[in-house]
Amino acid sequence: MSEKHIVVQGALCKCQHGFAPDKLKVSSHTNEYANDKDGSQKLIATTLEIGQPFEAKTFGQCKLQPMGSSYKPCQPMITEWQGAYEDAILKNGGNILIEDSKATCAIAGSPCVEITNHGQIAEPGQQNMSNADEDTQAQLNPMVNTNDMSTTAPADSGIIESVK
Repeated sequence: MSEKHIVVQGALCKCQHGFAPDKLKVSSHTNEYANDKDGSQKLIATTLEIGQPFEAKTFGQCKLQPMGSSYKPCQPMITEWQGAYEDAILKNGGNILIEDSKATCAIAGSPCVEITNHGQIAEPGQQNMSNADEDTQAQLNPMVNTNDMSTTAPADSGIIESVK
């Protein structure tokens, strides 16, 4: 899985036969999270996200279903995922999807749904600041002292002036 991101809830997917992207909705489990410091929003996507695992449940119109001068609305029916990370199995029995994974739709009969954005968002936390190299951070952002960011904020106590 070198240098590949794990796919999480909210990942952006597109079908090569559709006209609009849709977000992946993880419904196969409620246990394992990634890239979420509180562990409550970014469920890890697995190979068990089959059926219609998307928020809007459509990629717009389907180019494989022409209808006169237009196309029928897309109703994706995912039958399987290919290219998952095979070395790990989650509690639900599914393998972890990575950004190279592709889904097979029953209409197309081939892997046509791909992941365009894995859904993870960088959220630096306290541990990141503690591990940051001071010299590098000073060069990247000379206006901020990273040592001040890792200390606790002073409490609002002591003399407080009131303006009249």
